[in-house]
Amino acid sequence: MTPDEFRAHGKALIDWIADYYEQIEQYPVLSAAAPGSIRAALPDAPPAHGEPFESMMADVEQIILPGITHWQSPNFFAYFPANASFPSILGELLSAGLGVQGMIWQTSPAATELETLVLDWLVAMLGLPPQFLSTGSGGGVIQDTASSAVLAAMLAARDRMTNDELRMTNDEDALTPSHRPLPPAPASVAGNDPRLRAYCSTQTHSSVAKAAGVAGVGRANLRAVAVDDNYAMRPDELRRHIEADRAAGLLPFFVCATIGTTSSNALDPLRAIGAICREFGLWLHVDAAMAGTAALCPEFRHLQDGLELADSYAFNPHKWMFTNFDCDCFWVADRAALIRTLSILPDYLKNAATASGAVIDYRDWHVQLGRRFRALKLWFVIRHYGVEGLRALVREHVRLAQAFAGWVAADPRFELAAPAPLNLVCFRLRDGGDEANRALLERLNTSGKLYLTHTVLDGRYTLRLCVGQTHTEERHVRAAWAMLRQP
Repeated sequence: MTPDEFRAHGKALIDWIADYYEQIEQYPVLSAAAPGSIRAALPDAPPAHGEPFESMMADVEQIILPGITHWQSPNFFAYFPANASFPSILGELLSAGLGVQGMIWQTSPAATELETLVLDWLVAMLGLPPQFLSTGSGGGVIQDTASSAVLAAMLAARDRMTNDELRMTNDEDALTPSHRPLPPAPASVAGNDPRLRAYCSTQTHSSVAKAAGVAGVGRANLRAVAVDDNYAMRPDELRRHIEADRAAGLLPFFVCATIGTTSSNALDPLRAIGAICREFGLWLHVDAAMAGTAALCPEFRHLQDGLELADSYAFNPHKWMFTNFDCDCFWVADRAALIRTLSILPDYLKNAATASGAVIDYRDWHVQLGRRFRALKLWFVIRHYGVEGLRALVREHVRLAQAFAGWVAADPRFELAAPAPLNLVCFRLRDGGDEANRALLERLNTSGKLYLTHTVLDGRYTLRLCVGQTHTEERHVRAAWAMLRQP
């Protein structure tokens, strides 16, 4: 493809995308494609010779679009928002065009330094504790998803705890009552200590269990802590688990608390949990994948009270901050702990800038070596909207969700199933049990006019409506409520 051909096709594609957004409400939100139907409509073998761009786009419209669930539809109320925006798309396009591989500072200084700047900007924008700034002992990095962030945190926590425990067992004077010497560790695989125990609530995202498996801790060694009536982790139950495990000669090392659980947007009490983690020397990771965006607005920052006690924190701009997937922001209070765990320096990556210690090499901040220039799209979003523009959108989404929660509470046929602190409302029909609620959800989603998903709270089937797509307006939420109320 020549530069002139690229110009022509690129302009046509931009027009296509703009038209798609203008027409998106005409498509069924949830794809009705049958399993295997998309593949069956495509050739079994690749073309022997190149095909024109117009043929590719014709297949996109005729075959691919019917298999798309339209996450960017203003009538998408399922799961969580994945709200792209035009400035973000343009930033992604520029990143793809530059083709940067930003594994170390030297491979593109701008990719590293812009990322560091944007992550520092966000510390101020979200009111995060100053220890997460790169100008101190901490710093931030862009991961792909919150799943990668929690894995990186767990790996650093594991290494910090096992290294500290080995040091303490050889230095009696360094011990405190809460760090008594433990029995020698049994034989382990790849340096992992089978005595390790991690903790999360029964409502925590499944990525924590996956991280425990990948990190060699073992899913069976992840304790699920009971929650209260609001589905938030109970600190007294966390303490009970930790004390029991220590009494059994085990090694508690990691806690994941959540600001906004996936099922119900529950808010764990960070200050109480953080105090327990400090007392017993456990790493506290805070996952705020969707709800973290709310902290752009000062009036919602009370939800992260106690965050200064955390060792690491993550939220996803690709969920509610108008930045297309994938983009997770992950901070640590002590970057040295993370780098010690993940750094490896083969000869082919050695260079003067790295040796000087004056630069950040982000390859040391996550599992993968290669990395895309994700900071560009986040930078474009922040500069396009400005802090006040972002706040206005978040406030409007919260307003719409709160209005919907009020309509549910006022209708005798429905009930709220959980508190709705932000933009997620969990609700259900009062009568008819699980089957009635399943039938209601099926009717809504097969209509093609909107898309909701469900969860299970206290063993009961529960509907979820999440407001957060970029172009969702009050008329869309009112139309969803009207459809819900239809007999």
